[in-house]
Amino acid sequence: METILEFIKSLHSPEGMGDMIRSGGLLLLAIIVFAETGLLIGFFLPGDSLLITAGIFTSTDGAGGLGILELWPLLIVLSICAVVGDQVGYFLGRKSGAMIFEKRDTFLFKKKHVIAAHKFYEKKGGRAIIFARFVPILRTFVPFVAGVAKMNPANFTKYNAVGGVLWVFSMVLIGHKLGKTAWANHLHQIIIVVIFVSILPMIISGLKAWLRPNLKKD
Repeated sequence: METILEFIKSLHSPEGMGDMIRSGGLLLLAIIVFAETGLLIGFFLPGDSLLITAGIFTSTDGAGGLGILELWPLLIVLSICAVVGDQVGYFLGRKSGAMIFEKRDTFLFKKKHVIAAHKFYEKKGGRAIIFARFVPILRTFVPFVAGVAKMNPANFTKYNAVGGVLWVFSMVLIGHKLGKTAWANHLHQIIIVVIFVSILPMIISGLKAWLRPNLKKD
């Protein structure tokens, strides 16, 4: 258990993320993007921060040298992985049905995440497939919930393709542009800011959930 926690912690640290990209390259990035969007246990994986950091590494190696990743192969491969990942999540949802809402919590599965994704899907409809791409945890569970809800496959695929390409291209290109600025000499600080911004929606959501019952009491 301690080893798993250390691994998860390293995924969300500037040093760990940089080392992971340098050692694993495009293949490891593709696996992580697919797992985060296609497997329910992938919700803890870095998403936005990983893509932006990968984009930075298309412009610089983090030590004043040239980029170590090719921009267009990165954009194309990760877009495909993001779209295929969501399709797998959707397929799992259609096959397993509502039974997932009765599943007990484990270290790698929290029912509250599925419930939150279900509420988000009901509120946003098909657009939730696109919007959820930019919200940690929701991007893992919303496709699954859409499958449980038996969303029209053609409509899901359309929203999925648009959302997947928008997410990957926007995050990677932001990183690519950052890597070409003077900030590229402060890679460690950039990654810290990126990680914080990427988890900000979760922090805000947690604060709202904590404040809501307290406000009702008052």
